[in-house]
Amino acid sequence: MRCTKCGRRAVINLRAHRLALCERHFVERFLEVVERAIRRYSLMSRSSRVLVAVSGGKDSLALWDALTELGYRADGLYIDLGIRRQNYSRISKEKAEAFAEQRGLRLRVFNLKEEHGFAVPELRRGSREVCSVCGIVKRHVMNRVALEGSYHVLATGHNLDDEASVLLSNLLRWNLELLARQGPRAEAWHPKLLPKVKPLCLLTEKETATYALVRGIDYVYELECPFSAGATSIAMKEALNRIEEHSPGTKLYFYTQFLRHRTAFAGERPSAEAVECKNCGLPASGEVCSFCRLLLKSRLRGEKGDN
Repeated sequence: MRCTKCGRRAVINLRAHRLALCERHFVERFLEVVERAIRRYSLMSRSSRVLVAVSGGKDSLALWDALTELGYRADGLYIDLGIRRQNYSRISKEKAEAFAEQRGLRLRVFNLKEEHGFAVPELRRGSREVCSVCGIVKRHVMNRVALEGSYHVLATGHNLDDEASVLLSNLLRWNLELLARQGPRAEAWHPKLLPKVKPLCLLTEKETATYALVRGIDYVYELECPFSAGATSIAMKEALNRIEEHSPGTKLYFYTQFLRHRTAFAGERPSAEAVECKNCGLPASGEVCSFCRLLLKSRLRGEKGDN
């Protein structure tokens, strides 16, 4: 397989675009698509201080690398969730730290156990899925660290596969509220919240993996979060992959057409009140935010266990 542009050996075949690209032309295109997403959806400006949430995986590290290559001021944030199974947290943190050290970038590390006395598996509330608890923790910590560090925007490595699978899941359930909120940029509805952006939203998982390999990024590729087995998102991705195999370009068309017409769901977005948690002072839907409620219930369980 030869590069469509120069005839050299291709490293990837993009069937959806009828393109085969060599290393150089693929990296150029990848960066162009990231920049296109940033401009098209007004994700950030050149003067923005960006905090990238990194997990040690291909998507978040590829995003951090791409933003740096494009000249954006981007630091990284690794949240140590304390997941001991398969040494998941330790290994993923080592990958993130090595990436930052090799490139002279700043990585902030937030250790949940050291800061609050509980790891994510210990914060599990009754029968609540660990993934749900993990989401609450990540959202709280990301915003807190970004706010304290005077950043302008939070960036995550969600790619096209992630966004299309969430879109499919929300459509199958006709979750109008979540459909109204989905997009490459989530605006802040409170002064103590930062906008969240997804610059990789137009690139597939295959493209981010290829970019990571071509750029020599050492990421966690043989290890998945031990709590992710059976997640709905995996089933949605598998279904979309089968459709994409039959009709290349479906994922991109599905997602971008939704973005063109998402104003149809705008009326479903609930009006958010500017309420602050009485414990941590960050935005909340009631007197106490979800994160602080998790901590409180975990402490109460611990006290009962000691008695």
